Amino acid sequence: MVWIIVILSVLIVTIFFVLGFAFFAYRLVFYVPTKHDENIYAIPDDEQYLSNRDVMIALIKEIDTLEYERVYIKAKDDIKLSARYYHVKDGAPLQIQFPGYKGSSIRDFCGGNKLARELGFNVLLVDQRAHGMSEGHTITFGIKERYDCLSWIDYALERFGKDVSIYLAGVSMGGATVLMASEFNLPTNVHGIVADCPFTTPPAVIKKVCKDMHYNPRIMYPFIYLGALLFGHFKLNSANSAEAVKNTNIPILLIHGEDDKIVPCEMSKEIKNNCNSYSKLYTFPNAGHGISYIIDNVQYKQIATSFFKHCQDKIIE
Repeated sequence: MVWIIVILSVLIVTIFFVLGFAFFAYRLVFYVPTKHDENIYAIPDDEQYLSNRDVMIALIKEIDTLEYERVYIKAKDDIKLSARYYHVKDGAPLQIQFPGYKGSSIRDFCGGNKLARELGFNVLLVDQRAHGMSEGHTITFGIKERYDCLSWIDYALERFGKDVSIYLAGVSMGGATVLMASEFNLPTNVHGIVADCPFTTPPAVIKKVCKDMHYNPRIMYPFIYLGALLFGHFKLNSANSAEAVKNTNIPILLIHGEDDKIVPCEMSKEIKNNCNSYSKLYTFPNAGHGISYIIDNVQYKQIATSFFKHCQDKIIE
């Protein structure tokens, strides 16, 4: 009888420990508390960013002075999503932009937003769920966000018409989001996808970051996975950028900094190798995570212009 009590006690303590640590992992990795006013000028205190701080601040200030329309939609799970709409010209193609993990949409697209407007796009700059003005408390690394991408496409079709030319663009987790969404049965007027420094899979990037933080991924990842499942209500391995691109005919442009210390450049190379559709990969020497445009905006613009021209030529065909 004593041994039974001891075994049950150990079992209960173990269960509480596992659940407690899984909850801690969920709060650390996926949970976002009630949001306050974000500082759009906050630049990461990493040397790669600080050395380019003045350029980034100038680009952010430029966007911050532009007129925009704040728009809202409902996600498929009823979360309210928000975006800024920048109107350039009636009848222009629309670029829908998705920022990264715990990122400010204006900061993450301080270069990409400017470039899109210069190239004649109207722009829908999205706040990902649990970011900015969008509702939600759980970041899902593209797994639920890919369905939000579909909701924004539906919004665009309803507002701008069934014939509007749509392009999807994303940075980091936003890049993974649009690539994961690419395998859905997207409308034929989604003409191109641009993914800057995307990751292949949520597990792969999480394990990589764990290792960078000197946590053993073999020990930490099971708790992170369990936390996502029990408290975030999603499976971390249920979506995969590298697999999704095997199932689309939409042209894809991949861009990655060769000195990316967060998402390895090799991940974009793996995605490129899996692409079933027309695809291009360009890497930028000495560029860190998400700042290839900042490092060489001239080359970035040339690459984007060429890609969009290819997409337009394909439409004419």
